[in-house]
Amino acid sequence: MLNINHLALRRGTQLLIEDANVIIRPGERCGLVGANGCGKSSLFSLILGDLEPDAGEVRLAGNPVIAHVAQESPADDRAAIEHVMDGDHELREVQHALRQAEERQQGEHIAILHGRLEAIEGYGAEARAARLMHGLGFRPGDEQVSIASLSGGWRVRLNLAQALMCRSELLLLDEPTNHLDLDAVIWLQNWLEAYSGTLLLISHDRDFLDRVTNRILHIEGHGLHSYSGNYAAFERQRSERLIQQQDAYERQQAEIRHIQRFIDRFRAQATKARQAQSRIKALERMETIAPVDPTQTFRFAFRKPDKLPNPLLRLEKADCGYPGETVLGRVDLDLAPGDRIGLLGRNGAGKSTLIRTLAGDLPHLGGERFTAQDLRIGYFAQHQLEQLDDEASPLLHLQRLDPAASVQPLRDYLGQFGFPGDMALAPAGPFSGGERARLVLAMLVYGKPNLLLLDEPTNHLDLDMRDALALALQDFPGALVVIAHDRHLLHSTVDRLLLVHDGVADEFRGDLDDYARWLISGESRSGPREAADGSATPGTSSRKVQRQQQARRRLALQPLRREVARLEQHLEALQKQLHRTETALADPELYQPAEGQRLQALLEEQGRIRRSLEDTEHACLDAMARLEEEERAASADTHAASDG
Repeated sequence: MLNINHLALRRGTQLLIEDANVIIRPGERCGLVGANGCGKSSLFSLILGDLEPDAGEVRLAGNPVIAHVAQESPADDRAAIEHVMDGDHELREVQHALRQAEERQQGEHIAILHGRLEAIEGYGAEARAARLMHGLGFRPGDEQVSIASLSGGWRVRLNLAQALMCRSELLLLDEPTNHLDLDAVIWLQNWLEAYSGTLLLISHDRDFLDRVTNRILHIEGHGLHSYSGNYAAFERQRSERLIQQQDAYERQQAEIRHIQRFIDRFRAQATKARQAQSRIKALERMETIAPVDPTQTFRFAFRKPDKLPNPLLRLEKADCGYPGETVLGRVDLDLAPGDRIGLLGRNGAGKSTLIRTLAGDLPHLGGERFTAQDLRIGYFAQHQLEQLDDEASPLLHLQRLDPAASVQPLRDYLGQFGFPGDMALAPAGPFSGGERARLVLAMLVYGKPNLLLLDEPTNHLDLDMRDALALALQDFPGALVVIAHDRHLLHSTVDRLLLVHDGVADEFRGDLDDYARWLISGESRSGPREAADGSATPGTSSRKVQRQQQARRRLALQPLRREVARLEQHLEALQKQLHRTETALADPELYQPAEGQRLQALLEEQGRIRRSLEDTEHACLDAMARLEEEERAASADTHAASDG
């Protein structure tokens, strides 16, 4: 399927891969791992023909159909499902040929093309595309929304659906879970487990790698090393290889020292000169074994909170949402030191709304929110990455938190988060997503919180940093509430699960595997059911409460529809503003010294629009999710009433 022979690859002056040799056979499911910047994505570009190797070759046998996730999607008014269906290139070719044949009234050719369409299951293609969209988190009805109306994150999901739509023989996926919630990750995992082609996957999610791969390719020290089995097997095999390599290195060094002592002692003696020369040549011929070079590992610990009051925070019958729009009703939640809570639920159910309410970032609409006098919240959310000061260095960000602190201790602290040396003094603007996430995390830890509220903290973090975060959270003495699609992090850090579903937040009686089975079984579409022993599973409520909820849903429909329309219009206007600003920033003349003030103004405007876009997207997605739930509930109420 794929032969990599004596491959060398550079990006600029940096050597990424040297003398790599790998054969990937049809049907193999390979995970491609390695430190950030080692060349994983560049290897994908080589396979796709977008890059040329500096030496060697990447050869595809049999001209296989390749699918990969496009980096961009056209911002046009076509329906989203049409973009997904574009992934099936043969379908589009047959459809195009069929339209031409119909225009020319070529009856026999039309019949042949209809036969081809049936052979490739073209008549069910739209339903297949809709299933892919729904699995990745799109709601029923989203199939016809315009591509231009979707935010960046949803366009990424749309491009992923397009790649899965392709009836490919080789599928290349680069960090496919980064923009997905846990429900969509579980769905994608099951889809990939059933995929019959060859898979090459870049991911920092070890649970995901464990479940969908049977071989790991590791880029390390400019080499491409192959390991059989999943990620857990790779870790075991690599540890054994490194131990053996270090043992061999130490034995060779001992031999070299012994030979060198002989040479130094007898080189000048005539009777031993020939033997000394022989040993010198032996040293020259010896293939040197490299010592184990331990890769940089992040290790940090949460600073001990000044105080640990009990309870830290309490919600009593709290309504969470937006003015006039309740997302979650009558939430009861006590948070005490040592609590470890993971939030589950589909995209748009209200997990982030609950986190924001706990943080005080979103005022509660009803009920009570009680906080301890000495409460210190550490809140991590994706929008905070965009709110960093692009002109300020990591050191300056910390100095603003603690003006009295000395410079060297702050620089030592930043080194734990991957900002050594001059990087601690560099402006944050050019930082990658992972670097920005590490900086936000460093600032959060520095504040010595006693309550951590983490909303998808592992997005953009590599495996090493994810491990460091999991270890640090295990020793954190305060309370933790986390939303994460990384199951390894959840397994490692939480001991209690809350399911956010149908406007309520209740205990989920089970583990993450039970949750995955619950999703696959389809029960999530109808809500959790009564347990076999008669106890209520999450989401059940009395008939009186159900009637009250149904009444509120009916009343909420019109205001929700108006709010969704308003937010969609505002999103469209912001996207046009951002496009105009970025077009202006693309002008080379802008970067002349005389244009400095205008450049700064445009950069500030770009940042302001992006922040506004992020906030509006959050609000719009929450509003759309609530509207869908209310419409579905109202429809169910109507059917129930007619049946009665």
